[in-house]
Amino acid sequence: MRRSLVLLQVFLSFCVISPVYAGIEEAAVAYDKGDYQEAYKEFKILADKGNSMAQLHLAVMYDLGQGVSKDQTEAMKWYLKAAGQGLDRAELALGIKYAGGIGIPQDYAQAIKWYGAAAEQGVAEAQSDLGLMYSQGKGVTQDKAEAVKWYRKAAEQGYAMAQCNLGLMYARGDSVRQDYAEAVKWFQKAAAQGYVKAQYNLGVAYGRGDGVPQDLGQAYMWFSLAAGQGDSGATGQLEEVTRQMTPSQISEAQRLAKEWQPEEPATQKPFSTMRGFENDDIFRGH
Repeated sequence: MRRSLVLLQVFLSFCVISPVYAGIEEAAVAYDKGDYQEAYKEFKILADKGNSMAQLHLAVMYDLGQGVSKDQTEAMKWYLKAAGQGLDRAELALGIKYAGGIGIPQDYAQAIKWYGAAAEQGVAEAQSDLGLMYSQGKGVTQDKAEAVKWYRKAAEQGYAMAQCNLGLMYARGDSVRQDYAEAVKWFQKAAAQGYVKAQYNLGVAYGRGDGVPQDLGQAYMWFSLAAGQGDSGATGQLEEVTRQMTPSQISEAQRLAKEWQPEEPATQKPFSTMRGFENDDIFRGH
């Protein structure tokens, strides 16, 4: 997925139009219909009057070239105006842009600033990415304890990416007491939402009996689900688990995988310019 599309999904799916913004409903209707020129005209009027939500929408339209030519200078101007009024969605937008260098020079210090502002307002996506930046030491001194703090805040809101990363911190004992059962608890929450890295991690946990009784059928199911989402590592693990199972066990595990359905996510799907997970090794177990 192109980064511009990621931005569009983050910003506009996250932006709920509130009745307190007089006149913005008409602009939103025009936007949803694909009438970007009319939407731009309406948003611009409101944005010039200081409407922060309209300023954010205007910024996105300049960012993506909807109804206007792409213009990062104008996009940043309107993002900053909206964020300057404390609009959490605009703060998140700036964090994403600075962290990923999307249309502007990458600047982790600025990303920390704006992620931090949105995170303090309770935005789960910002809390999750802020945790990752602390964990990786990007734009800030590496601080695993601070990473755990922010992962937990986002995870408790149901944000799958943070739930998976929090599980990894417990699995490795990073600034928390190593606790495989606690790790599995968070992997399960994320995996239930269809988060592929958590599904892989559960496969490892069940295959090795880390934090749960060893269960090759469950390992097969989770590896199968992860492999179905394109995780190449899960494909290899699935082959290994299969060699240890009887035909009847495989048949039952296949049935479980076929019947499995994801839960409705508590928050929107993770969209991030950060890697999104702690490392490429995932959950090693013992």
